[in-house]
Amino acid sequence: MTAFLVSELRIGQIRPLGPNGVASGIFKHPVTGGVMAQTLGLQGDAQGDTRHHGGPDKAIHAYAACNYPRWATDLPDLMPHFTPGAFGENLVVQGADEADIALGDQWQIGDALLEVSQGRQPCWRLNLRFGRPDMAARVQGTGRTGWYFRVLQAGMIAAGDTATLKLRPHPDWTITRVSDLLYQDCLNTEALAAFAALPGLTESWRMLAQTRLSTGTVESWSRRIETPA
Repeated sequence: MTAFLVSELRIGQIRPLGPNGVASGIFKHPVTGGVMAQTLGLQGDAQGDTRHHGGPDKAIHAYAACNYPRWATDLPDLMPHFTPGAFGENLVVQGADEADIALGDQWQIGDALLEVSQGRQPCWRLNLRFGRPDMAARVQGTGRTGWYFRVLQAGMIAAGDTATLKLRPHPDWTITRVSDLLYQDCLNTEALAAFAALPGLTESWRMLAQTRLSTGTVESWSRRIETPA
């Protein structure tokens, strides 16, 4: 798979989320025309928690459109919610999912050159978004996380652009495989060592893998996926 379609491009500003009005940038609206992709993301886009969201390694979030009907099958009571933008994505992708995208992939989209940096690590804001206390855990468990791009070359991108693969240095390290290592086969030492040695891996993931290798334990996910009281 060497190409996919960006069927929608979405940006959003910070709005209150959930009963306590948590600041969040998860609400994204579709944009027609070109938008500049820069080091910190799409022009006009914002994140509510810049400690854990955004930044150069999480500049643009992409999500596979084929995941929406999968969610609707799993959770039919929430079917109306599973539409483009449901997960706070910037790019709605047609023709590829997490099994088709690998860490380090470089994709030309419009005038911009983007590089796949990591998969999304779902957080409890998804629980508020969908009104389910286990939604973040479900996203993590299914591997339907989407993925992040860093921006190697700034440029204009737009809905309707075709993404073209320019470089694939780590074809074996798909987002699906990484999710399996991080959340299923968590203490596979051989895989963790290979993962930690990948050139271009985000430092947070390298440290995570190295910590598992040195301690023989898996970090707690509760603060990330469980909604605060």
